[in-house]
Amino acid sequence: MYREQANPITGRRIRVAIVGCGRIANKHFEALEKHQDNLELVAVCDSHPETLKAAEARTGAQGYASYPALLQSADIDAVILCTPSGMHSPQTIAAARAGKHVITEKPMATRWADGQRMVRACDDAGVGLFVVKQNRRNATLQLLKQAVEQRRFGRIYMVNLNVFWTRPQEYYDSARWRGTWEFDGGAFMNQASHYVDLLDWLIGPIESVQAYTGTLARDIEVEDSGVLNVRWRNGALGSMAVTMLTYPKNLEGSITILGEKGTVRVGGVAVNEIQNWQFEDHRPEDDNIHEASYETTSVYGFGHPAYYENVIATLRGEAEPDTDGREGLKSLEVLIATYLSARDGRQIALPLEY
Repeated sequence: MYREQANPITGRRIRVAIVGCGRIANKHFEALEKHQDNLELVAVCDSHPETLKAAEARTGAQGYASYPALLQSADIDAVILCTPSGMHSPQTIAAARAGKHVITEKPMATRWADGQRMVRACDDAGVGLFVVKQNRRNATLQLLKQAVEQRRFGRIYMVNLNVFWTRPQEYYDSARWRGTWEFDGGAFMNQASHYVDLLDWLIGPIESVQAYTGTLARDIEVEDSGVLNVRWRNGALGSMAVTMLTYPKNLEGSITILGEKGTVRVGGVAVNEIQNWQFEDHRPEDDNIHEASYETTSVYGFGHPAYYENVIATLRGEAEPDTDGREGLKSLEVLIATYLSARDGRQIALPLEY
């Protein structure tokens, strides 16, 4: 059973605005184009004139250089935040107070308290808060999630994730907010955020973490590399290695699960290839498992259109959100615990507070 959406939007297209028209916004433009029967992009907003002009030309939507002006003037149901992560919290709170639903890119915030404030603001205003976790919609990870839920692994013993990508200094220099604690976060919080999300979504609640991070080569405030050890409440142990220094290009985004009755590795550059799939209980669907693998030139994957299917159904009053604000807080909590551990040189237990 799903909880009905208060004031569901029916009988017309859902009107949305994209705020922040840079790199990741292109994925949202593409997704909205595939959902034109249900979603109408009526406004775009960006503080950089050239970026805003390009977005207007691509979409035909009304452009706004000011976010407050957008909220005050545009006839919209929801805002899609593709802005620097540190801006998500105040922008979400402003949208909620204006009665707008919020769809925010990852991470939902760069501080734990900011994420909590976002959830409370949307609760108080009676609007929806959706946190984009498009990797969950990858066909490869959907199959892995299904195998975990079917308990095909038996007891899970060990989990390993690798994010071996590259971000040159030019990437960080392209905008002043990149590589800062306030607006961006480091390799874990920004680039590997979707992989941190898999720790809880696939394996379950985490008991504790211990991390080391380093700024080894890039001229930035935050880390360009790090390692994380994890103990889950179910007893499983795991690790995660992340770097933005891989030579000469993105190499691997992978997850390996070793269990009592199964071993799976999903790899490729962005968990897009099922490279090992072995279980004690063979099932007919296992014979075609590799059909889920796909080629990709983008670490973002192709999950944004599928992600919007749930957003649409939720705003129509037909479903519950797959990744609402509280679900987004789960990975944010792990991220904050990771940084606390690396900063203080100690193990951090979860939850962060009771």
